[in-house]
Amino acid sequence: MPVQKSATYTFQISTRVSYSHQESRPEAGYHLFVYKISISNQSARPAQLMARQWIITDGFGQTEEVRGAGVVGLQPKIQPGQTFEYESACPLMTTSGSMKGSYQFLAEDGSSFDVDIPEFYLIAPQSLH
Repeated sequence: MPVQKSATYTFQISTRVSYSHQESRPEAGYHLFVYKISISNQSARPAQLMARQWIITDGFGQTEEVRGAGVVGLQPKIQPGQTFEYESACPLMTTSGSMKGSYQFLAEDGSSFDVDIPEFYLIAPQSLH
């Protein structure tokens, strides 16, 4: 996965996606994708994840922007060499789509910086031919 660098900070973001057959209702146009994100601090200094911004695109090309504090109710301080992982989900009305965005971090000196979340794809098994 791509490594994001600022002047002082280096983070690696990796993603894994699965389709939730149990929670999805294809006949009703409801598809739930579960994603797991790993955020690795490859820097020499800690930084705290304060906020997130997502751009979610469905199979029709319609986009939705989602912003919020932290991730899954947390604002973790990620120490040097540490990896923070969390799991969340994204519902779509289509069998495919994508997500990308950024995390906003607070540095030790009080400054803030963004780390891009590379685009990843949400694809239901039934949409593959």
